[in-house]
Amino acid sequence: MSFPLELVQTIRAVKDVAVLTGAGVSAESGVPTFREAQTGLWVRYDPQELATPEAFRDNPSLVWEWYAWRRELIAKARPNPGHYALVDMEQRFPSFALITQNVDGLHQLAGSKAVINLHGNIQLTKCSQEGILVEKWEDTGVIPPRCPHCGGLLRPDVVWFGEALPPGAFNAASQAARRCDLFFSIGTSSVVEPAASLPYLALEHGAVVVEINPSETPLTSAATYAFQGPSGQVLSALVEAVWS
Repeated sequence: MSFPLELVQTIRAVKDVAVLTGAGVSAESGVPTFREAQTGLWVRYDPQELATPEAFRDNPSLVWEWYAWRRELIAKARPNPGHYALVDMEQRFPSFALITQNVDGLHQLAGSKAVINLHGNIQLTKCSQEGILVEKWEDTGVIPPRCPHCGGLLRPDVVWFGEALPPGAFNAASQAARRCDLFFSIGTSSVVEPAASLPYLALEHGAVVVEINPSETPLTSAATYAFQGPSGQVLSALVEAVWS
């Protein structure tokens, strides 16, 4: 796969890079998208009606069991070449921020360090009352389990519909977009706000914006460069073209 020489030279010269990843990157590892996951016993449920504070309030055990099932699906997935290409990139720039909308933790599993989780991490658990992460609790058979600190119900550490992003997460992502010289938008539909605004923020502050996605998005026409294809293929080829 060939890339414009100007882009290759730009990547070699920049010092500050920000990357935004979406569900397309995880899909290449076999992680089903939000709606694709609804199979078997869960096919009759609307995921947008399960991933809400109201659903947890009304039927916490149902929501907990659904997320436990989703964790099992994700546990079978492994990072793909796109994940590892980003690990490689992180090691080559003085400043690098990986902003992800994905909750599966595959970036961290691949070895990425500078990760900003906009929507949380499904592998982590927090107290629904105190909002603090909880690593261990007594297994009493109660679903959901109770917080060992305050007795509140435990819940997955993800952002539900109608909830604000994690404290500081979007602020950190916005700062990365503003200061970067080069911004990548990878495997995201570019329609989910506020994440969709980040590449435009980077453009406003003079950054080169590169989109990698299997199909066109609202960002495609505005991006400095746009490549259609899976991230594992395109990003890996780009890394090889720049540093081989």
